[in-house]
Amino acid sequence: MTPTTLIRDVADGDMPAIQAIYAHDVLHGTASWELRPPDTAELTARRDQVLAAGYPYVVAEQDGQIAGYAYAGPYRFRPAYRFTVENSIYLHPDFHGQGIAQLLLHRVIDRCVADGRRQMIAVIGDRDSHASIRFHEKMGFRRVGTIDAIGWKFGRWLDSILMQRALGEGSESSPE
Repeated sequence: MTPTTLIRDVADGDMPAIQAIYAHDVLHGTASWELRPPDTAELTARRDQVLAAGYPYVVAEQDGQIAGYAYAGPYRFRPAYRFTVENSIYLHPDFHGQGIAQLLLHRVIDRCVADGRRQMIAVIGDRDSHASIRFHEKMGFRRVGTIDAIGWKFGRWLDSILMQRALGEGSESSPE
């Protein structure tokens, strides 16, 4: 029997599982450039800021377990960037390769389009993050730049890969 994945809005009770997923990536991956995992209270405060600003924050639940989460937030804070968002997706290590990231990102994209957003930026944590780069390409993103050796983690320099995708009408019309 194939498990069913439910994509839904985040709830307070999800935050310990989200903290565990994020902590694993902080300690073992390069998607996040934090060096120490924040605790559940800090991640809850960050989530609350995302939601208070009107951005989507969703989780994937499979058989009662949080398999991953995704959200969008401001790309930059200057007013001219108000139609551009940055996405974030994190999966529990046991759920990679099952299509859950696609479900999560589709939901975030749909919500951003409904909110009138026009561009989405993916900031990929390193040029060696081939799976993330391929995933974003599959989701319609194109590579728009590389910032070389901008971060230091795990005893090495990390590059930042910037990818972009239009949302809705993108730049084909005025958003206002």
